Amino acid sequence: MRAGEEGGDRRRGQLRSDRKPLRQLVSPIMSEPRTPEPALNVQGDSPTGTRDEDAADGTQHSQRMLNFSDALLSIIATVMILPVTHTEISPEQQFDKSVQKLLATRIAVYLMTFLIVTVAWAAHTRLFQVVGKIDDTLALLNLACMMTITFLPYTFSLMVAFPEVPLGIFLFCVCVIAIGAVQALIVVYAFSFPHLLNPQVGRAAPRGLCRQHILRIVLRGPALCFLAAGFSLFFYPVSYVLMATVIFLPYINKAASWCRDRLLGPRESPAHSVEFFTFDLQEPLSKERVEAFSDGVYAIVATLLILDICEDNVPDSKDVEERFHGSLVAALSVYGPHFLAYFGSFATVGLLWFAHHSLFLHVRKATQSMGLLNTLSLAFVGGLPLAYQQTSAFAQQPRDELESVRVSCAIIFFASIFQFAMWTAALLHEAETLQPPARFGGREHAFMFAKLALYPCASLLAFASTCFLSRFSTAIFHLMQIAVPFAFLLLRLLVRLALALLRALRGLARPAQGIEEAPRAPLLPTPC
Repeated sequence: MRAGEEGGDRRRGQLRSDRKPLRQLVSPIMSEPRTPEPALNVQGDSPTGTRDEDAADGTQHSQRMLNFSDALLSIIATVMILPVTHTEISPEQQFDKSVQKLLATRIAVYLMTFLIVTVAWAAHTRLFQVVGKIDDTLALLNLACMMTITFLPYTFSLMVAFPEVPLGIFLFCVCVIAIGAVQALIVVYAFSFPHLLNPQVGRAAPRGLCRQHILRIVLRGPALCFLAAGFSLFFYPVSYVLMATVIFLPYINKAASWCRDRLLGPRESPAHSVEFFTFDLQEPLSKERVEAFSDGVYAIVATLLILDICEDNVPDSKDVEERFHGSLVAALSVYGPHFLAYFGSFATVGLLWFAHHSLFLHVRKATQSMGLLNTLSLAFVGGLPLAYQQTSAFAQQPRDELESVRVSCAIIFFASIFQFAMWTAALLHEAETLQPPARFGGREHAFMFAKLALYPCASLLAFASTCFLSRFSTAIFHLMQIAVPFAFLLLRLLVRLALALLRALRGLARPAQGIEEAPRAPLLPTPC
């Protein structure tokens, strides 16, 4: 027995020794996906193990600088609304057509400049997909670019205050040209030191061809602004048209390429293509980068609301002593409508962010059309401080409350309807853009539809109600501000009740159809 056991042990040991080479051969293959190569991705992230090596050669990864730039650009884009919100309308001045035209012109200029800043943000993000690492020179060049961008709100204030004087337009265009020039310097410097580039760029095409392709795209917008600056000196309306063209230039180029391919046939791709690593403003940005910029805009808008409260609603000590006999409570009660408008506006900003957050929880990939619709939604979200200014002025200008309510409803409607349009655009390509629960027939589809449709329906209903009940316009608007948050709390329950009701109605309709079709059943051919 002992000899048999020893023989069995020897055989098992031999089998284990035979399996060992196979395990050694298979284990590297099986473990290969768990230990990817240390390579940069398009956002500038890096493996932790390479950071010490980067510090040794004087380079660093660009992720923190990108976060700083995103925060700064979202602030700059949002504070563009301040010159519009500070439009002075005296209590004696009626909300007539001249005031409406002034406000509409300022809002239009604000939307244009907001979109131009978002184009600059997209170009900056694309640029630092190419530049994987930075050194001190690139960091200083980026700071020069950010400094120029921070000057844009001042030039916009000049454009708003003096719309017919070309200096404001000229300075705005000069700033955009300077931003493009600094970005071109970043491209040239990074390509002069290839270790700063993303490794994918070297595999995409010869570096000279890739640099030429990127420079052509980076300088496209500044070239149009150079023409706009020239036209501003003698015919400024053309300048506005050229600046608006900067916003839609990627889409114009895409439409032109499509028309050219239709007329002349598709062009042959060159031997060295740059398509492996795409650098074009018409390509969608990453979902994470869109979320970060959007969160920055929502946060700054919410902050601007409380700044107005702190600036305009703190009573003067002399007024408290003279008018209210030292009672601070009585002095603060005068500002009751302002605080009501603040809480309503903050709830609107917060719930719009909540809807945006819920949407992007189910988004897998942001397409080009979704990026454009998100930018338009953020532009109107940036206008919510204007809605706060309009609703907080009800007590001082009660005769203009109808127009103020309609302006506020319009801003909320457009901010929310572009969110709903973004959801619709995602559904058109749901296989690649949405998670399975949010697609047609998914368990979250009906709930997301109701959540994103709530604010467009509520604001449109409030706007329409003021046409028939103009005397109660203020009460209607405040009712909407109070009802919508409670509707959000009860939304899932209401959606379930609505779906249950639809199923019950469908169940009642099916027996009726069976009764109608029963007499004709014998006449039908018997199925095989």
